Parts: sequence; C-alpha cells; structure tokens
Amino acid sequence: MAMLEVNNLKTYFHTADGVVKAVDGVSFALEPGETLGIVGESGSGKSVTALSVMQLNPQPPCEYPEGEILFEGRDLLGASEKEMQKIRGNDIAMIFQDPMTSLNPVFTVGDQIAEAIRIHQKVSKKEARERTVQVLRDVGIANPEQRAREYPHQFSGGMRQRAMIAMGLACNPKVLIADEPTTALDVTIQAQILELMVDLQEKYGTAIIMITHDLGVVAQMADKVMVMYAGRSVEQGPTDPIFYDPLMPYTWALLRSIPRLDTAGEVRLLPIKGQPPSLIFLPEGCNFSPRCPFVRDECRSTDPALEEKRPGHSAACILSVQEVEEKKHLVDEELGVER
Repeated sequence: MAMLEVNNLKTYFHTADGVVKAVDGVSFALEPGETLGIVGESGSGKSVTALSVMQLNPQPPCEYPEGEILFEGRDLLGASEKEMQKIRGNDIAMIFQDPMTSLNPVFTVGDQIAEAIRIHQKVSKKEARERTVQVLRDVGIANPEQRAREYPHQFSGGMRQRAMIAMGLACNPKVLIADEPTTALDVTIQAQILELMVDLQEKYGTAIIMITHDLGVVAQMADKVMVMYAGRSVEQGPTDPIFYDPLMPYTWALLRSIPRLDTAGEVRLLPIKGQPPSLIFLPEGCNFSPRCPFVRDECRSTDPALEEKRPGHSAACILSVQEVEEKKHLVDEELGVER
C-alpha cells in the first residue's frame, strides 16, 4: 500500500462568477522515500492539490465533491480539524513558497520550531530546544545556537528557506510537501537547498512532493512526474521517459519552451501560444486543444481521459504514441532540428 494515495480528487471553489474547478479528478500515489514532481504553468492546480492534502483550503468556499486522500489507508477528507492538527507538521509537513509569510515576525525562529516539536512530540522545553538547534545544524545553518535566538528578519532569504525546511523536518514527517521552495532564491542558493533536501531525504527516508514550474529542478530530484494543466493530470510516469519521450503535447510544449545549455542555441524555443483556460469556463473537448500544436478536429469535441500509453507512463491525449511521435518529428524537421 502506498504511503499517500490520492484518488479522483476534486477541489472546487464557489465564487460569484461560478464554480472554479481548481483540481478536477487528480490521482497519484507516493511511496516511502520517493519524490514526486508536480509541474505545470501557474494556475494549473499544483498548490491547491497540496493544500487539499493538508486540508488547508478554507471551507467554504472550498468543497470536495468527489475523491479521497488516503494517508496510510485513512481518508483525510473525512478527518476532523482536530485530527488534522495532529497530522500536520508531524506526519505530513509543508514548506511554503514564501518563508517570510510563513514565519511569525514577532517570535524567534527557534521558538517557532520548538513549538512544533512540543505540540507533536510531547517533550520538555529543554529537549525541544536541543532538537531545534540540531535540526538547524542539519540544514546547514552556521552557529545554530545563536541563530535559534534570532528573528526571521535577521535571516537572509536562503537562511529563511533553510529555517522553513528545518521546521518541516523537525518532527521527522513521513511526507514533506515542498511548494516551489526555491522560487525566490538565486541559483547558487537554490542548488544548495535542493542538495540539502536530497541529503535529508536519504537521512530520514522522507517521501517528498516537489511542486514547481522549474523542470530542471524536477529532472534533478524527482523519481516520477505528474504534469498538470487546467486542474487535471495530463501526463504521469517516471522522470526519464517524460523528459526524453513525452506523450502529451502539453508536456512536449513545456519542454520545448525552456532554454537549454547543451544546444548552444541550435534548438529554437517554441513558446506555448495563448493562455491557460478559465477554470470556470473550460473549453469543450480537450482543455489544451486551443493551444495545442498537434490539434485536430476530434480534439475539440473529445475530452481525453488519462490512460496508460506505455508501461507505467500515462497521458491524456486522443493521439496514439505513434501519432505523437510523428507530429514531434514533423515539427523538428520544420525547425531543422536533429532528434
């Protein structure tokens, strides 16, 4: 049994303009010690999926009309707020995108980490303080005894992100959700943070959900990938097949729109035309059809389901594997690219 299993999750928000289908039938599974990368454009439902797992979406306006979130076999959608408080931070922890909005400016960093330890682990103040210093040391913060007594504004951006990771790992959670943890950091600090997360995963055996729009981060860290578009999972599978042989035109378009250092400008970037659709007024047929470079008439009337195209590799597209390969080959020929 998977440690975390999400089945047909639907997260809708009721607004004055209509129902926003932020997550619309997403499914995935996460094993112990495994890293799942969730990628897609802004507004594709990545963060709402994570907040749904943590049960942090406000109800109302949020509702879950269908689906289940099974953590060690227990459905979190049926858990009370008191039960979720015992799970959050202890069994499932989350690193938020902006640490400055997650750390309380009027409490020291050490007090905030120690509070999480004392709530979930039922230890003395002295032991919580010792564990706080140790976890700050584990995430590479120099002079952790002194830093634990300092406030968030005294930390640099990279150090605040390390402090957030320390807070997330303070209780040795079984699942760590990282929501774009390196977005606001420069590339040097980003590399250090990613290396730190890999090292800590190996040390603690934590399963990680890495949410990002940076496919380079996913290629470096993830064991498997879920690509989201307009609230849905449109491709899932092991990392290498998705990067080297994507079966969904949207995934292929994402990869072709990213600069690469190994091509010396030989491969022309292909921007994805148009904008993601409104999650209230979705297009008929395939949600990606208005922007798809491989679109055909049938795509505008048929809503494809996510189905296995190759062993362990699924995509939501009516085109066969052979048709997708032919389309990609034709585009590369037009650009003069050798595959």
